[in-house]
Amino acid sequence: MNTTRQIYLISDSTGETIDRIFMALKAQFENFKYEIHQFSFTRTENQISKILEVAKNNNNSVILYTIVDNNLAKFLKEKSSEKKIPCFGVLDDLIINFSKVLKQKASHLPSGQHVLNEEYYERVEAIQFTMNHDDGNMTHDIQKSDIVLLGVSRTSKTPTSIYLANRGYKTSNIPLVNENSIPDYLKKNSSSICVIGLTTEPQRLIDLRKNRMSSIKEKNNTEYTNIDKITKEVEEAKKTFKKYKWPVIDVTRKSVEETAASVIKIHEISRKND
Repeated sequence: MNTTRQIYLISDSTGETIDRIFMALKAQFENFKYEIHQFSFTRTENQISKILEVAKNNNNSVILYTIVDNNLAKFLKEKSSEKKIPCFGVLDDLIINFSKVLKQKASHLPSGQHVLNEEYYERVEAIQFTMNHDDGNMTHDIQKSDIVLLGVSRTSKTPTSIYLANRGYKTSNIPLVNENSIPDYLKKNSSSICVIGLTTEPQRLIDLRKNRMSSIKEKNNTEYTNIDKITKEVEEAKKTFKKYKWPVIDVTRKSVEETAASVIKIHEISRKND
């Protein structure tokens, strides 16, 4: 019987490092069934306690983590031990330890994560899909998206979409000019797909748009950088997100990686609620 392992990836940052490490780790083992539970920006004992309560109630839970704070890492290890949940930091000898948990010998295949398996092709497909559905293009089959990002101009929709695509998510992004710019399918089926609104502070938008205009040597479109118009754009966008009950991420002080981590978390929650 091939047991399905419940893998908890816990990080105090975006989770990209632990995700990549697990990809390399799992490539060392054949016939390894698993489900991923990813937790980013885990920085308090309370957060860890809640995660462990969930993990304790699942059979065959395993925890992998990247946490810089030694006290927090120690807390995680001690509490995991109390609950008899295998728990490994990425600096530990992961392959040896994981081999013991799985009761399976590792292949020790160099660069095993680059084997051209089904998951690899799914990522390639996600990247192709996302590039084709950038900036409001090809909305006729938007229902095939894993994630749809909406937002006014210069709210990091495209870079976030590309980042998500590289993680295997088919992502569409649509510039929100007004409510009419939203495809009818999304308005009529507002909860059928994971739709997320991106917003930012008006002053930040002004700076980004001025840089954009400067890069393309555009000087005449003053409305594009008008503070009153931008403030109205942002407020109208927020009203639209609220109307359709779409979650919103403020990207003002977030890197693309941080925004993507928040998007993935929302996507995971929406899938569980389906």
